Amino acid sequence: MSDRTRCGLRKVRPAGPGSRVRLLAPASPFDRADFDAGLRELDRLGFVSVYDERVFERQAYVAGSAESRSAQLREAWADTSVDVILAVRGGYGSVQLLPFLSAGDVHGCPPAAFIGYSDLTTLHSWLGCQVGVASIHGPMLDRRISAGPDRYDTTSFLGSLSATPLGELAPDGVESLRHGEADGPLFGGTISQLLGSLGTPWAFEPPRGCVLFLDEVGERPYRLDRMCVQLAQSGLLAKASAIIVGQLPNCDEPGGAVTGRAVVADALAAFPGPVLMDFPSGHTTTPLVTLPLGVHTRVIANGAPRVVITESPVMGQWGNEAMRQ
Repeated sequence: MSDRTRCGLRKVRPAGPGSRVRLLAPASPFDRADFDAGLRELDRLGFVSVYDERVFERQAYVAGSAESRSAQLREAWADTSVDVILAVRGGYGSVQLLPFLSAGDVHGCPPAAFIGYSDLTTLHSWLGCQVGVASIHGPMLDRRISAGPDRYDTTSFLGSLSATPLGELAPDGVESLRHGEADGPLFGGTISQLLGSLGTPWAFEPPRGCVLFLDEVGERPYRLDRMCVQLAQSGLLAKASAIIVGQLPNCDEPGGAVTGRAVVADALAAFPGPVLMDFPSGHTTTPLVTLPLGVHTRVIANGAPRVVITESPVMGQWGNEAMRQ
């Protein structure tokens, strides 16, 4: 079984009951009660939670200094006993870590899987576009895993950590904006984070022919319009074979006279490939569905709209102690 995805990214370690999960706060601080509830849920799933007191650090609106947060990430990837690195919360701050990280910090053959969304899009983009490692756009501890299965889809979360591809994902409410079928490696995340990387050494540069996932929360429609215009003018939309758009919660004008959904639908009206809307990953009002990034994905927008994950981000036959060295 290959140790790389079809687009050339390194695969990550599988994880399941008994696996050690390192909890980190690369962005904002969090509520301790949520943290403790998340530990109980991870325990219910059979994982072993690992963390140290630095995860509780605070510095204004971030979870400690950039030096401390980046050091914890480097240590987590260097720890061969850890199979998963799980972000506690998003918010803001991941971008501050990039100058302190390098591709050589992501140790392991394969490395530990990194899981998060929202502000953690910055690290997903870095891993996929600069380091060449697959990652997992999935639930964080704070207000997702801590709230139990009502807030995240357990099946796709656990399945994303298996060497077996997730297969067909057809959550309720997903709609086709533009019909058709297309496939390619899945990249993306929160739009504001993706666009914020442009013009920096860590720019979001997915491969041509990718399936582009776009998520956002709490942005007024005119701001979403601006983001869509920039996606087009930067050439990112032209690289995509298909687009998957999230649920866009809290993106409507007061009273709903103009909706974020309508603005994005209008902005993507001329896109030449299939477009799905209201896919529940990232910021959602329904349980979050986990999406592995950097893996081959097919978007089907004919009949029953669905996403088919045809490849796993996980390397098989992991567990041999010699491989952990």
